[in-house]
Amino acid sequence: MKMTEIKTYSKLGEAIAKGEFVLTGELEPEKTTDLSHTIQEAKEMAPYVIAANVTDSPLGIVTINSMAATHLIQKATGLECVWQMTVRDVNKLGIAGMIMGAHALGIRNVLALTGDHTALGDMPESKPVFDLDSATLIKLVRDMVDSGAINGNEIEAPPTLHVGGAANPNAEPMGAEILKIGRKAEAGCEFIQTQVVYDLDRTIEFLTEIRKYKVPILLGIFPMKSYGIAKGFDTFVPGVSVPKEILAKWKSVKKEITDKKERKALYDQYNYDFFKPFISELRKKNLLDGVHCMAVHYPRIFPKLDSIING
Repeated sequence: MKMTEIKTYSKLGEAIAKGEFVLTGELEPEKTTDLSHTIQEAKEMAPYVIAANVTDSPLGIVTINSMAATHLIQKATGLECVWQMTVRDVNKLGIAGMIMGAHALGIRNVLALTGDHTALGDMPESKPVFDLDSATLIKLVRDMVDSGAINGNEIEAPPTLHVGGAANPNAEPMGAEILKIGRKAEAGCEFIQTQVVYDLDRTIEFLTEIRKYKVPILLGIFPMKSYGIAKGFDTFVPGVSVPKEILAKWKSVKKEITDKKERKALYDQYNYDFFKPFISELRKKNLLDGVHCMAVHYPRIFPKLDSIING
């Protein structure tokens, strides 16, 4: 029987199809039209990652449009990006147009997300849309790419993109989240990036359960470059808690080390010491296909992550 050829449209898609263990990063454009800082971060992480996500107004806080930012970052740096798109702000008609627009701008990877509710952000009066959910967004992308049509209407020059989805190992109950991932897999999800998780036993349980869907999994990690970042992440990011012992360790560095260079080096080393055994154990169990590092504004950590993965 002839094997079905897997079509690939990007470096990320090709690497995943080949079974390579991949490292992706994350870029978070802010409330500005000037992307110079984000572009510099992209250049610094580029030697170590195969692609970098570009966020779409996380926590419902308005930022520069993620599709425009993705295009500009790719153009300025040559680093392949993963355009994050949420269903929070645009209806199905608008999203379909954006998918075609993304292709025209040279974007070949998209991460389909629900998006944080507008009530959380700095424009809480904005009406959320949620015409689709993340699974039906994945299906929309796959239909447009694979059939070259939308709602049965032919697209003259169809888009070619890879589409991924998100998963949250911290969700309660876990069973409900696993069923959601099943819906995404059925819709045609090509890779999964998980939310940040620090509990190894829970991570093993969760990843073992979702392996049955046969979708490549990239573990979400969040190395923390300072105590302030660690505390803020623990306090303000929904669905994630940083273990108390890690917060205490990071706090001790802030209190006891006065030299800034030494303090940075310690934070970097502590991140390495935590994530190296964590990732190594999951790889031994064949539960991972890659790592997605969400540590925005912390590009100096990537050489250490690269040594964990390729060292």
